[in-house]
Amino acid sequence: MDTLRSDAEKHEYNKKFYKALMGQKKEEVIELCKHVPEGPLHVVTLHGDTVLHLAAYSKQRDLAKCLLEQVSKCDGAERLLQRANSLHYTVFHEAATSNKAVPLAKEMLRLSPGLLHLRGDNNETALFRSVRYGKREMFDFLDKEVGKAVEGDQEKWDAFHYRSDRSTTLHQSVLMEHFDLALCIAERHGCLIGEQDGDGMTALQLLALNPSAFKVGKKNRFIKLLVNSTPKFISIPLLDHIRMKFDKYESALKLAKFLIAKDTSWESTEAVKNKSETRFHKYGHLFQEQKPDDGERMQSGAKRCPETPLFLATKSGCIEIVQEILEAYPQAVEYVDEKGRMILHVAIKYCQTQIFRLVQSMKLPRKRLKRKVTNEGNSILHMVGLKDKEVLGDMRSPALLLQERLLFFEMVKSICKADMVKLLNSEGHTAEEVFNCTHAQLRSDAKDWLKRTAENCTIVAVLISTVAFAAAYTIPGGPNQSTGYPVLLHKTFFVVFTIADVLSITLALTSTITFLAILTSPFHMKDFKRSLPQKLMLGLSLLILSVTMMMLAFAATVILMISNKERWTKIALSCMSFIPVTIFAVSYVPLYISLWKNYSYTFRKLWDALPRLNISSGARSNIAGVSSSSAFSVSKTQGFDSLV
Repeated sequence: MDTLRSDAEKHEYNKKFYKALMGQKKEEVIELCKHVPEGPLHVVTLHGDTVLHLAAYSKQRDLAKCLLEQVSKCDGAERLLQRANSLHYTVFHEAATSNKAVPLAKEMLRLSPGLLHLRGDNNETALFRSVRYGKREMFDFLDKEVGKAVEGDQEKWDAFHYRSDRSTTLHQSVLMEHFDLALCIAERHGCLIGEQDGDGMTALQLLALNPSAFKVGKKNRFIKLLVNSTPKFISIPLLDHIRMKFDKYESALKLAKFLIAKDTSWESTEAVKNKSETRFHKYGHLFQEQKPDDGERMQSGAKRCPETPLFLATKSGCIEIVQEILEAYPQAVEYVDEKGRMILHVAIKYCQTQIFRLVQSMKLPRKRLKRKVTNEGNSILHMVGLKDKEVLGDMRSPALLLQERLLFFEMVKSICKADMVKLLNSEGHTAEEVFNCTHAQLRSDAKDWLKRTAENCTIVAVLISTVAFAAAYTIPGGPNQSTGYPVLLHKTFFVVFTIADVLSITLALTSTITFLAILTSPFHMKDFKRSLPQKLMLGLSLLILSVTMMMLAFAATVILMISNKERWTKIALSCMSFIPVTIFAVSYVPLYISLWKNYSYTFRKLWDALPRLNISSGARSNIAGVSSSSAFSVSKTQGFDSLV
């Protein structure tokens, strides 16, 4: 067949081709190719993809191999194979997206060696495309072929790893989280390690901004041991998923160590001296000339220094990279950026308590770092109040978030000397004034949230007390008509019912009083640190205990009915009452667990007081272990390490 007679006939064939390709009907596709003039190179899609393009992209190897054999018999096969779609991708580019297409790629290169040099969209080579899709086997094959084609010329070889936006295969593999492939690229092509993409980011900087790659971490060693001890031939979806997570973590850690060994960006530090005048009073501040802001400084021609991987990892909370950098280069802790900040300032600003503790453990630099102020005169205590929008965008309840910030402020304050607490920044504000100003809206939100929570809990508590009060006068089994005493008075579970009902109403009314104490509070900033959260926790504890007693009273009633041979309809109705009560109790569990963090302050104060009580060192260590394990469990629930 020489030509298709009309557009209608062309559309009809394209429809048949597309359905057959999507349905993986090999024989039908081969038969259709015999009825179109261009055969396997017939254009099917709106974007210029041929039949061979779609076969290679959909990973139909047998079909692609048959179609390639047909093309190889045509005159000018080398030129035909270099035909590209609207994105300038050839069939060779599509084959590079699958490890199983390595034999197909070998055959294509045999027929048309120039395919290796062709570039598609964004100037991507087939080698770059294999990295983007994380195909390690295909990458190894193409990288070797490129090495042969350029005859070992390293500069020409490395050129295949770039695209038009200055991004490299190393950048791409890190962004796509193919860390084992990224390590392979870094080892083979070391010149790519320091290369910056269009945004001025190196591969290590991109890795430092990806804390999720290290999310599994070292805290789950028991789970890792359990997974690794399971034979690999046993395929369980959950275990396979966990094993994959651990493999990714280990690959990311190996890559980080390798890249960190080559990175010395922290050496380009600012001067250690303070660029702002240290001031402890406000006199004369009003007569000082106002300094230009960051935007004015940038417009004046000052060059902005790029962020180092150390600071990027600190901001994102990637503690593994921070640890590796400080282990490889301990002196990097002295790095000062263009704003005069050290790592302690950044860790505090972005609420990275693990990194804060890590730096605190370095005793010698700690004394020096905690006295350093930024170019704006902000001390480490000021940094607690200087939060970014990302930190302010926390989705947790505002009262708990404010309490967390207040406890963090207290912890940082505990390592500062008295003069640092009174220190004024360039705007004439102390750290406490900065904190109160930046957290004013959060305080307002926390106040509203506490009021709503206390009001709702009060309604529930009153409802429970009402039900418990009514249950006391509608006792199970009813009263004896002649004596007036309960019929089931001498039953054991009647005593259980009575005690549980009395405790339920008592606890419910006590929790109501506690919630009323919250509603009548003045809501000072300091109250959110301990007083208000502790009252809320006490009220919730009493409320949950009240619900528990109500459940126990219902259970006793059910047992009494069964023993008294009551009708099963009543028993079923009583059992159904467990459902809403259980849902209520479970719904408050996350908030209740979150409030356990209040006791961290109490544990810490008790620990500080232990030496004065002359308690033995062994007993102290046992108590410390209990408190630290409790705090750790809280941090896992809340997503923030305990401040014990």
